[in-house]
Amino acid sequence: MITALRWLVFAVAALAMNFPILVTLATSFKSARELTTNPGLWVQAPTLANYMAVFQVTDRLNIALYLFNSMVAALTGTVLAVVLALPAAYAIARGRVGERTLLPLIVNLRAVPLIIFAIPLYMMFQWLALLDTRLGLGLILTIVNLPLALIILVNAIRELPAELDEAAQIDGAGRTRTLVRIIAPVCRPAIVTSLIFGFITAWNEFLFGLMLTTSKAVPITVGASFFFAASGGGVQWGVASAVMIVGALPPVLLGLVMYRQISGSMTAGAVKG
Repeated sequence: MITALRWLVFAVAALAMNFPILVTLATSFKSARELTTNPGLWVQAPTLANYMAVFQVTDRLNIALYLFNSMVAALTGTVLAVVLALPAAYAIARGRVGERTLLPLIVNLRAVPLIIFAIPLYMMFQWLALLDTRLGLGLILTIVNLPLALIILVNAIRELPAELDEAAQIDGAGRTRTLVRIIAPVCRPAIVTSLIFGFITAWNEFLFGLMLTTSKAVPITVGASFFFAASGGGVQWGVASAVMIVGALPPVLLGLVMYRQISGSMTAGAVKG
């Protein structure tokens, strides 16, 4: 009885939290006619017309381009953030470099509203000819991802015994070789977690995509908004729902596939023998 009650509570909570997603998913399979007569979750006559409309390339709309832009920019911003954060985390965790000043400063950047950086970044990117480029968007996403990657990697390296570094130094390895050959492989779960969280954050970024791109490098978060009134005759809720589902699939699938990796890394070091 208690187990059944627990499952019931869990089901109700899961339904409540995911209700907007379920509504969007159901709407994406409804025709325009059914949307006016059937606002519920049940789809009477499922159709793929909305998804077919989403993938039709026009002068204004190109979802494949938006997805490609997001993929390139997110991967660039994620990989560069980890590449920069790893040596910085090693210096902070082992050498205590900037532990009291640099680390708190970088971490506190996460609490600052990103809109504050809008005007100076736009002017800088305009001067560097990086507006509406995938590289420019990727560099901005690197800055966005850097604080979280640094926090994860600093904590991971702090959990490692100092004997690893001492053994490497006895074998004649320098700091760089120790980081690359010893520390990085051992911290692989934390590195993978940083990459996953960074990719999800970068993929969902909207503000800088809206501010720094116009046509060539528009990400899916911004491009999806173009479908809300694609025909010029009001909001097409079925098409809009379909494009939102398509845009949300990559980070959702990544989270589902890498769930065990994430949970294992986040709990590593919580219990010490």
